[in-house]
Amino acid sequence: MTTKSSARPSQARPEDENLGVGANIAYGFQHVLTMYGGIIAVPLIVGQAAGLGSAEIGMLIAASLFIGGIATLLQTMGLPFFGCQLPLVQGVSFASVATIVAIVTSGGGLPSVFGAVIAASVIGFLITPIFSKIIKFFPPLVTGAVITTIGLTLMPVAARWAMGGNSRAEDFGSMTNIGLAAMTLAMVLVLSKLGNAAISRLSILLAMVFGTLGAWAMGLVDFSRVLDGPVFAFPTPFHFGAPVFEVAAIISMLIVVLVILVETSADILAVGDIIDTKVDSRRLGDGLRADMISSAVAPLFGSFTQSAFAQNVGLVAVTGVKSRYVVAFAGLILMTLGLMPIMGRVIATVPTSVLGGAGIVLFGTVAASGIRTLAKVNYHNNMNLIIVATSIGFGMLPIAAPSFYHHFPDWFATIFHSGISSTAIMAILLNLLFNHVKVGNSDKQSVFSAGTERTIRQEDISCLSEGDYFTDGKLFDADGNEVTIEGSKKTRSSARIDINKPLTDH
Repeated sequence: MTTKSSARPSQARPEDENLGVGANIAYGFQHVLTMYGGIIAVPLIVGQAAGLGSAEIGMLIAASLFIGGIATLLQTMGLPFFGCQLPLVQGVSFASVATIVAIVTSGGGLPSVFGAVIAASVIGFLITPIFSKIIKFFPPLVTGAVITTIGLTLMPVAARWAMGGNSRAEDFGSMTNIGLAAMTLAMVLVLSKLGNAAISRLSILLAMVFGTLGAWAMGLVDFSRVLDGPVFAFPTPFHFGAPVFEVAAIISMLIVVLVILVETSADILAVGDIIDTKVDSRRLGDGLRADMISSAVAPLFGSFTQSAFAQNVGLVAVTGVKSRYVVAFAGLILMTLGLMPIMGRVIATVPTSVLGGAGIVLFGTVAASGIRTLAKVNYHNNMNLIIVATSIGFGMLPIAAPSFYHHFPDWFATIFHSGISSTAIMAILLNLLFNHVKVGNSDKQSVFSAGTERTIRQEDISCLSEGDYFTDGKLFDADGNEVTIEGSKKTRSSARIDINKPLTDH
């Protein structure tokens, strides 16, 4: 990743732009809608696995929203040594679901889960200096592959949302659900094309509102249960019991924390690249420390490991709104939802298929941003092409075949079941092997890199003289006199593209 000058004043950073309270609330609400389904999914799954009733599952959800809001504020606004001050929304990490369910179902219960999360997060906090020093091993070659994989990894999520979200429901994959998703997607595209700058930036939010209203008109949205339950409730500390620290559970959760550190590092670097701002090792370390301290505190209120949400990185890319204050307001909204369950019930009325229609654009934009980053990579006379190909292909394995690692050891499957961490690990290792460790490198190009070589025909350069050079599409001789180029526009275009430095006779 290209390092920008550190002499630039902080107020010149694109993420420091404050759009005003009204815009911050609107764009922040859009961020909340984008990640709401993901942040409530973990407590729903865990609560069901633990055999909790609807009221207690609701408490898990409220705690996750409340802690997610606090973690988002810490990450965006920052304190000394904590928070990367980038537009990143924090919430419960989905990477921990499998391990949490395994601990719960093995008889440990939620107290063992909370103890494992606290202990593993503290260990993760202590090793963040190691992770913050690896930024030099994240050039565009690595970050581009990871960003692309983030987008591709999220596409199955968008597909499930578009189909209805619940695979056990009778209408899962129905034309009604997919049609509603398609209508939302079409609305995003129409608003992006025909609206002014403000409407275009709010296209995702407005499309979700119109999609929800359309679903309500079709009788697919029920607002009757919005008033059920308390209006205000504060998450109760230790409601599910005091944390229990078990070695086996802690070791299992530590593997998850390592995965989260890798994914959060990738997300921080990705959003820094998207908004074109400097991300150095210190800033990366501050972001990781905020991640870990939030994860360590979360179990006290009944929540779990925290990490940045990749789908909101996509929202930053698709809207172009780079302000961290927008995301800070999203954190305030999350805290409010955690304290006011009635607001959460309102947002919960947004049909999953509507989220799916918007998710196609959001997650696709993440992949497109990765491709744009990969376009900056030099593929001339090196092995960068095979590094990108292998890394992305390796990351797609658990996406294309979710059961691929089922027969591997649990620790291995936990790490590599995430396509994001798989790509990140492979890209870093291959970049080290081919571009940093020169011992053993062949002086002959492989078939992969040879295909990227530029070639030019002998007859195209036979009329050139020593010292001839091209500048701004014009040919000059050694004395600086312009040489007339005869022929078609196509010929001149080809010359402009293929010759861009002083040439000599052969």
